[in-house]
Order: sequence, then C-alpha cells, then structure tokens
Amino acid sequence: MEKIRIFTDYIKLDALLKFAGLCETGGEAKELIQGGQVKVNGEVCTMRGKKCRAGDTVELDGQTVQIAEGT
Repeated sequence: MEKIRIFTDYIKLDALLKFAGLCETGGEAKELIQGGQVKVNGEVCTMRGKKCRAGDTVELDGQTVQIAEGT
C-alpha cells in the first residue's frame, strides 16, 4: 500500500486519483468514479467531490493508496 501525503485538511477524490498517479486526467478520474470502479475505505464511491482525509484508503484496479498527513 502506497502512502500519499497531503498538506491540507482534505483532498477531493478526483484530484487524489490524479495526484497519486492512478489516472492521467481529471476526465478519466471522473469516468472511473462514476463507473463505480473506485473504493474509498472499502466501499464503492461514485461522488467525485468526496472529501478524502488522512487515514482514508482509496482503491482502484487492485492498487491501494492511503492518505497520510503531511508534516
């Protein structure tokens, strides 16, 4: 599991997918999320504006990233 550090209170799910390198563009992120292919904390999430915070895990195509607080 890869850890992604953020330096804000939260990051929106679509931005996280791009930031973590799980997809190339915002449009691709939108399609993946709306298609039900992304899980947040083990549950399918179709809200691209979902606020992801430190401690959350996001899964796509067998890859999992965990959000960690930046220092």
